[in-house]
Amino acid sequence: MADLVEGVTGLEAAERIARHDLARLNYPAANWVPEHTGPDGKRVLDVLVVGAGMCGQTAGWNLLREGIRNIRVIERAPHGKEGPWNTTARMPILRSPKHLTGPDLGVPSLTFRAWYEARHGLDGWENLYKIARLDWLDYLLWVRKVVDLPVENNVGLDHVEPAGDLLKATLSTGEIVHLRHLVLANGRAGSGGFKWPSFPSFDPAAPKNEGKVFHTLGEIDFTKFVGKRIGVLGVLATAVDNTATALEAGAREVICYARRPHLPQVNKSKGVSFPGFQRGLGTLSDDWRWKIYTYLLAAGSPPPHESVLRVQKQRGFSFHFAEPWLDVIVEESGVTVKTAKAIERFDAVMFGTGFDVDIAHRGEIAAFASNIKLWDDTRPADEAMANPEAALYPYLGPGFELTEKVAGRTPLLSNIHLFNWGSILSQGALAGDIPGLFIGSPRLIQAISHSLFNADVAHHVENMFNLEDPELAPTNYFVPRDKRAGTL
Repeated sequence: MADLVEGVTGLEAAERIARHDLARLNYPAANWVPEHTGPDGKRVLDVLVVGAGMCGQTAGWNLLREGIRNIRVIERAPHGKEGPWNTTARMPILRSPKHLTGPDLGVPSLTFRAWYEARHGLDGWENLYKIARLDWLDYLLWVRKVVDLPVENNVGLDHVEPAGDLLKATLSTGEIVHLRHLVLANGRAGSGGFKWPSFPSFDPAAPKNEGKVFHTLGEIDFTKFVGKRIGVLGVLATAVDNTATALEAGAREVICYARRPHLPQVNKSKGVSFPGFQRGLGTLSDDWRWKIYTYLLAAGSPPPHESVLRVQKQRGFSFHFAEPWLDVIVEESGVTVKTAKAIERFDAVMFGTGFDVDIAHRGEIAAFASNIKLWDDTRPADEAMANPEAALYPYLGPGFELTEKVAGRTPLLSNIHLFNWGSILSQGALAGDIPGLFIGSPRLIQAISHSLFNADVAHHVENMFNLEDPELAPTNYFVPRDKRAGTL
């Protein structure tokens, strides 16, 4: 290996080693999928991956590794803005331990540790507490570069519809693409959108909200909060990180409100973060999966202690527990919030209420929405009513594919794979959490591979019949094809 890195150091040396390891793994594999022509006379795309954040990038290079190379990976954001890392994520460090793997797909020289040691040495790794958020983004972009994954930035998916036995996608550029499989790796909002609670006087889409109402998962100019009094609905990780950011930017006071009497104390998902659970959850009965994830969703997770320590040292911060909001009234001079205990006046409010999972809100797949099977369709009415949020999760097949509510009405639905947070009830946290990627991405790609192979099996068998390989030509025992006995 010395000759690979002679005369170079740091990331350049790490890149050479990683590329050499990939070559040893015969990456990228030769394409084996037969070419198909669409109704427009152009080659049909085998897979379109929508999103080039952590999940989409990992799925894309896993497809290349599988020998499925007629793909495109598109990303609506510009280069370097993929995912939330340098846009809407506001925690200084990741919440995961530094040693977790996933985007490397089992290649040691592509792990975050390999990248970090190349920049900071072994001692730097040993001294690292947790991964800096922007370091994680730089690492992901480095992996993309090393594996030579082509990504089309500033290109999104507007909508997809059936076109005979193919899917027809309209891109944000106006381009029409015919394809066989679609992977929606479009992040935590990719199965719904921002969650906005309902209040009598509040419309989240009202123009008067501009500059006064924000969602903690959206773009916020925190310099506008200097000297202001801010109310925050929510006390979990994102709400607390946004609160800290507002105070650090100069907000005079920020109050976080919760219905709960105290913060959640235990992150129960840590108890199921091991390979057996990650691999096995998707194989369990519906009853078990429903029982596990309705519990986890209801339990919630405490904000990381680093986030709480960050915010509690700020002057002007407070939690108000057991004080739910009853109404939000946006006025010209600010926002009035009616709580269960008081009427408060704020200059602005932030909703730290997370994401909705409601596939009906995703315009890209509106052509299929009415026939997408949900967990609501699989549970008794009383269970669904008791867990309305969980009931809206899509009910996915073993390869993250959407399934039909009424069989046969939308047969191409199974060619759409939901590789984002909406898959959690069906598959577990395999399309969003870092360690789940190592299991989730291969499972997704194997399902697509199986489908492509089965669809073209006649072609592959014909190629097998017609294969001519004169292995024995250099010997005395070679027999030309037209003189051979039997089928060989």
